[in-house]
Amino acid sequence: MKRFNHTLTVISSIFLIFSCSADPAEIEALYESEKYEEAISAINRRQFFHIGEIKMLHIRARCFEELGDTESAIKDYEKILILDENYAQAHAGIGKILFEKEYYRQAELPILRAANLDPENFEIIYLAGRSQLMIKNWKRAEEFLKVAQKMDPDFAGTYYYTGMARASLGDIYGAAASFNIYLQKEPDNLVARYNRGFAMMKIGYLPWALEDFEFVLKNNPDHYEALGKKGICLAKMGNPEGCQLIQEAAKKGSDYAKNKMEEVCS
Repeated sequence: MKRFNHTLTVISSIFLIFSCSADPAEIEALYESEKYEEAISAINRRQFFHIGEIKMLHIRARCFEELGDTESAIKDYEKILILDENYAQAHAGIGKILFEKEYYRQAELPILRAANLDPENFEIIYLAGRSQLMIKNWKRAEEFLKVAQKMDPDFAGTYYYTGMARASLGDIYGAAASFNIYLQKEPDNLVARYNRGFAMMKIGYLPWALEDFEFVLKNNPDHYEALGKKGICLAKMGNPEGCQLIQEAAKKGSDYAKNKMEEVCS
């Protein structure tokens, strides 16, 4: 009789767990509502009877990411790849975590694998471009970012990073064009303003470059590299104030100003 009662208790407990198991739509709703811990608990209960559901593992991995538990997220992504080695989002998830931890070399392979498996996914292609940029593979970075631009022409970030890649390749005109488009969308980005100014200065568009350096200095008076380059623009335009600014920037630590002082002001 005791054994019978125990068996009933076990069966009742299993039935209770099963009846409390959330369906996928409820779990997705929890995730979309940013109730990550609740979503994880619901997936854990569901996994008791539905082992190996890739979509649920993927949602749980994303929940762990949002909660900052990247170790658990990677474990879930690895479980997914055991079930389906061609699941692009799992490769991308691992690569993204490594990329954000600044392990750029380690991130390269899973990101490229994801891009190969899902070449129509904007987020993956954009991440691939950025990852190639960080390992100084400028040409490949530009190629990925140009593809990303075609996928979503309105997304500003692709133009910014394309500008960085082109500048590193020595394509100053191309870099200036990319920064132009980016700044039409994000006009207050000081880094982009500074980089466009530098590109414009290099190709001889001094008044435009001067405008960008002045914008940077207005918002950040301690940007001594912008100060030095403003001085160079003025000096090349025949304004004697330019050399004073170059000297001031050099004294405050601008290596570029130090290196250009004799060339510009001799």
